Amino acid sequence: MAGLYLDEFKPGMVIRHTLRKSVTESDNMLFSTMTLNPQPLHIDFDFAEKSEWGKPLVNSLFTLGLMIGISVHDTTLGTTIGNLGMTETVFPHPVFHGDTLRVETEIRSVRESKSKPDRGIVEFEHRAYNQDNVLVARCIRQAMMLKKPA
Repeated sequence: MAGLYLDEFKPGMVIRHTLRKSVTESDNMLFSTMTLNPQPLHIDFDFAEKSEWGKPLVNSLFTLGLMIGISVHDTTLGTTIGNLGMTETVFPHPVFHGDTLRVETEIRSVRESKSKPDRGIVEFEHRAYNQDNVLVARCIRQAMMLKKPA
């Protein structure tokens, strides 16, 4: 698997993910309707045009999912046991249809499990930027990670 094991993460390590994605109108509409989110800022062009933004905003939960999803191949693919939580999730700038997002992940901390010797916890800080290098999302995430097999 492409993911890293607990032993391979070091605090301060920054991973600049090569995968990027341009967000489409279809992405936003599908995600919003699939999650039963009728917020007109996301799905009603007329309503959004009259807002301070002048156009639809991409659903922030889509942005969060995309940010973490982009990071998976380089960090946790096949080596995570599960997410433990997310904190300090912020969206300092809106995402619009046509924006292209890139992501970087910084390792904030790594610790072995006190009760299970085959695993530990990694704290990730994910940051997403648009094509103009503007920070659009940031999240601290804790995940239970496997140690490298002996």
